[in-house]
Formats: sequence, structure tokens, C-alpha cells
Amino acid sequence: MNRAVAWGLQVVLYGAFAATLGWFSTSPAFEPLPPGHALIRVSLNHAGQRKAACRTRSPEELAKLAPNMRAAEDCPRERAPVLVKVELDGKSVADIVAIPSGLSRDGASVAYRRIPVPAGTHRIRVKLADDAAGTFDRVREEEMRLDPGRVLVVDFEPGKGGIVLR
Repeated sequence: MNRAVAWGLQVVLYGAFAATLGWFSTSPAFEPLPPGHALIRVSLNHAGQRKAACRTRSPEELAKLAPNMRAAEDCPRERAPVLVKVELDGKSVADIVAIPSGLSRDGASVAYRRIPVPAGTHRIRVKLADDAAGTFDRVREEEMRLDPGRVLVVDFEPGKGGIVLR
């Protein structure tokens, strides 16, 4: 092939690629939220309580174990799933069951959910249960104004008092 033809064809192909890239960077309009809506984002990483309580081993049980395995207490590793309920103006908008991670189900439970809601003033109630019985003993209720485009993050931080709304 002639060198000039090869260069010309290369210029045409690069130009077509640049035009396509330019079109895709502007034309399909992306809207993260519908107009007039806000977003509630539930994002938590929390290890639930152990499913069963630790038990003390008897002296006979300890004697049967190898010397390096003689821990006085036998604690099962499995943790309870973390349950999260989000209510907006008395209506449930999210029921999340976060299963513990890990092969033995002994790691943290991770949950992430995006909930688009109409903008305005709302009564938000978040409940969290992290024990084997599923008791919702952590509750946060607040009236908040959510402006269009605003993102409200729901998190759980035990060091900051439990359920956090930011």
C-alpha cells in the first residue's frame, strides 16, 4: 500500500474515533437523580453480635484437648445478620438483611442501598438490629429537609452514638 494512502487512512480512522468519543462524552445525558428528587444512601459496614453465647468448658473437656487448644471458653464464630429498616413518613422504603461475610459467617455485614425520594421535608426513621433475635434496639428518628439533588447518608458508627445521618 502506498505510504500516503496509509497515512491518510490512519488520519481518517483516528478522526472517526475522536468524533465518536466526543459524541459519547456529551450526548447521552446522564442524570443521577430524577428532577425534584433527593437521595438517601444507606451505607454500612458493621459486625453483628455472635449468634450464640460463649460457654465455659469443663475440666474433662479441657483434658481431652491438645495443650495448645485449651481455651477455657468455647465461642462460636458465626455472627448474626444485620437488619436495617428505613421508613420515610411512616412508609417503609428499605428492608435490608446484610449477611455476615467470611466462610464461617464471622465477618462484618456490608450493606449499600440507593433510595431516590421526592425532595421536601420528611420524617426519616432508621432501625437497626444486630443480634440473633433480630431486636431493633437502635433507632434514630429525625425530621429533615431534603433539597433536590441532596444526598443523605445513613451509616452506623458505634463510637459516634450509633446510627448517623449526614
